This record gives sequence, structure tokens and C-alpha cells, in this order.
Amino acid sequence: MREREKRQRYVLEASGVGVRFGGIHALQGVDLAVRPGEVCGLIGPNGAGKTTLFDVLSGIRRPDEGGVLLDGADVTRRSPVWRARHGMRRTFQRQQLFGQLTVADNLVVAQEWRGGGGGFAADLVAAPTRRTYERMRRERSRAVLRECGLDALAGEYAGALPVGQARMVELARAVADPPRVLLLDEPASGMTAEERGQLAAVVRHLADEEGCAVLLVEHNVAFVMELCARVVVLDLGRVLAHGTAAEVRADPKVRDAYLGTAAP
Repeated sequence: MREREKRQRYVLEASGVGVRFGGIHALQGVDLAVRPGEVCGLIGPNGAGKTTLFDVLSGIRRPDEGGVLLDGADVTRRSPVWRARHGMRRTFQRQQLFGQLTVADNLVVAQEWRGGGGGFAADLVAAPTRRTYERMRRERSRAVLRECGLDALAGEYAGALPVGQARMVELARAVADPPRVLLLDEPASGMTAEERGQLAAVVRHLADEEGCAVLLVEHNVAFVMELCARVVVLDLGRVLAHGTAAEVRADPKVRDAYLGTAAP
């Protein structure tokens, strides 16, 4: 019972995850857990294994060792689609927008569920008519665009947007159907300071007001330290350190491996 109660405190867990590419260990014995309503940062030098870990968590890659739990259930062998239907969303380092669709239509497409999970997806599937279904999707899209500061861009083609705005559209699309777990892979890349502030505000709202668990990979260490309540550091495929932002920033091992002597 205690073990079950402990697991229920976390919405997402990686336990002893290992991944090999031939003779190279990309990940070795990685443990990580994120609670509902928490923003957790994942940092480390290039090649540390951050994106590989995201691939394992989101179901794109199966680990060679260890497993993944979602809401306490083992989902190690579940597909990315199954995980998405049960509340997991992810963005990527390389932009994955539908460039020939408008910003608004990118969000509408993200709600095109068939036999989806719970929450808003279930409400959509239960819509009595196609017209009601379409109206619900459009209304939800407009609300998310307002929350993300993108309502003025609703009619613009996504492929014509500058990088920072396109990143915000990716975030908006990821939360068009409210997630339980959100994996953000370098979301602030290419953003201006103002755009990063908007990104941080949206992420905080998701965690604080909607109880979403957010795991954030980002090379802008100052941004991570300001936004995240807890930080995990990967180096050479292993967890080098974890703790609060202040604890990680002061850790000599982290300074030597990643932050340098003049930590932010």
C-alpha cells in the first residue's frame, strides 16, 4: 500500500532507464519523477541523453532497461498515441508545425480525436452533432490562443512565422486538448526575452492552475533556474545531480561538468 501511495504522488516516472546504441550507453540507470502541478527542468551538456530520455518517456523509443510509469501504471510498451490519449503531450527540438495550415487550424487538428481518452477529448467524442463538435474545437482553439498571446496570429500560416512565434504555436497546439503531462524540448530556442516571458507565464499557469506536470529540456540555464521548482542534471547518460534550482546551481559536480565556475 505504501508503495502504491508513493507512486500516486507522481504522474510520470522513469525507473532505471537504460538505452544503448550499439556499444554506446546513451542512458544508464536514469530515475526521474514529476508530480502533478510541478515544473521540473532537465539540463545537461550536448549528448547527455536528454532527448533520448524524452523519446523513451513519450514512447518513441523503448528502453533496453528499466521502464516508464504514467499515473502509476507501467506504459513502457505503450505507443506514443496511447500515451497521448491518456494525457501526455510533447514538443520537439525541430519544429513540427503544419506549415500550410493557419495557426488556428493547427490547434483544431490537435483536437481531432477518435475514441480518445478523458477530459476534453471525451467531451468532443460525445458531441451530439458534427456541427457541435466543430464549434467546440474552434472555441477551445480561440481560448488557448488568447492564453498564449497568439490570438492576433490565428489566421496566419504557421510556416510563415518567425521562430519564436512558431515555438509558442507548438506549445499552444500541445495544450489544445489539456494535458496531464507536458514534455517541452527546448521550447525557448529562438525566442526573444518578451516571448520567453510569455512562455514562462503559460507554463506556470498550466502547472499552478491546471495541475499539469511539466518536464522541460532547455539550454537557457537561467530560464530553467527561474522557472523550475526542481532541476535534474544529466551527464553522459547518467543523473549527475537533482534538487532545487539553488541546490543544483551550487553543486560542484554540476559546475565542473556543465555550468562552469561562474554559475548563473
